[in-house]
Amino acid sequence: MPKIVDHDQRRLELVDATWRIIARLGMEGATMREIAEEAGFANGALKPYFPTKDLLLTSAFGHVFNRTNQRIAAMTSGLAGIAALRAFCAEVLPLDEDRVNEARIVIPFWQKALNDPDMAALHSESMNQWHTTITAHAGAARAAGEISTPIPDAAVADHLLNMMLGAQIVAALSPDEHFSQDLSGQLENYLALLAA
Repeated sequence: MPKIVDHDQRRLELVDATWRIIARLGMEGATMREIAEEAGFANGALKPYFPTKDLLLTSAFGHVFNRTNQRIAAMTSGLAGIAALRAFCAEVLPLDEDRVNEARIVIPFWQKALNDPDMAALHSESMNQWHTTITAHAGAARAAGEISTPIPDAAVADHLLNMMLGAQIVAALSPDEHFSQDLSGQLENYLALLAA
């Protein structure tokens, strides 16, 4: 009797393997052979699922983005205003090794997105989604009297996104320096400025 293959599960296994390889070896070390070996498959097993490395990278980025969104949803559930902003940012900021590894995937994706319209569109859609959510949390914080700065809510979202994405770059490129920084403290200082 032929073995029944769960194709969705296999795709997820390959994306997870890609995530681990990029985090460990960088984008250049993430060859199709290395990814197949990490996932426990023969090299040719990737082709039916991901004919190119770029497709695999796009899937890995989507996977990281979805994982982050699941954490954000869980941690912001029942929260509003500043508490929701704080929880949202904490799930994106590279505050532990797992989130630093996520940054190591995001950065090569950005590089590829510079010349790939599909990847660029995926990134734009993802960041627009985050911007909308952060702006809504800032609006709720303002309505609750937690934000008094004249800076518009959309600009607050711009600042927070730039802070989070910049922190991902520093964490991925200079992990030793990154861990000497107090990213949580920087976030708290910024949130305090909003109330001033």
